[in-house]
Amino acid sequence: MKKITAALCAAVLAASSALYALAETYTVVKGDSLWKISRRYEIGLSEIIDANPQIKDPSLIFPGDRVNIPARSSYTSYEDEVISLVNAERTKRGLQPLSKNWELCRVARYKSEDMIAKGYFAHNSPTYGSPFDMMESFGLRFTAAAENIAYGQRSPSEVMNAWMNSAGHRSNILSGNVSEIGVGVAAKPNGVLFWTQMFIRPAK
Repeated sequence: MKKITAALCAAVLAASSALYALAETYTVVKGDSLWKISRRYEIGLSEIIDANPQIKDPSLIFPGDRVNIPARSSYTSYEDEVISLVNAERTKRGLQPLSKNWELCRVARYKSEDMIAKGYFAHNSPTYGSPFDMMESFGLRFTAAAENIAYGQRSPSEVMNAWMNSAGHRSNILSGNVSEIGVGVAAKPNGVLFWTQMFIRPAK
């Protein structure tokens, strides 16, 4: 079974933990903080903290300390390909390409994981609320936002074809009201993929 659904763009005036394999370790140098390290590796601060229970006070690290860096999603290449396909569609129509926002990708990945963990397929999450509430709860601020979700498609091209053949999803992908994109992919134990696209125009 394959499904898709879209949350249309909406003007908005106005964490969670997951299990990660360890990718590498980083040696702290003078001037470092866990926040700076999380930005360097494009990993959420909460994931860095979860991967380092040996650090008793996350606000206190010292040169020479070893920090475990969690591996990023095994579907990063799929996520990046979806972003490339989105920008190809926009460019064909004379629209500005969207910038990848790694923090938005992180939120989109959590949404896909949450749909699998909680057994639902909808924009409103029992964990996070609406897509807009979810983005804000992760510290993202924006003046416009939208979300597309799907499951069952086996590749970036397949899910993009499904979204582009649906008026609501296509409208989000081609919207002139947003400037950044995040894509998150997660898989059920049986291999079925869940896809989330999130779009924002950041608040200045």
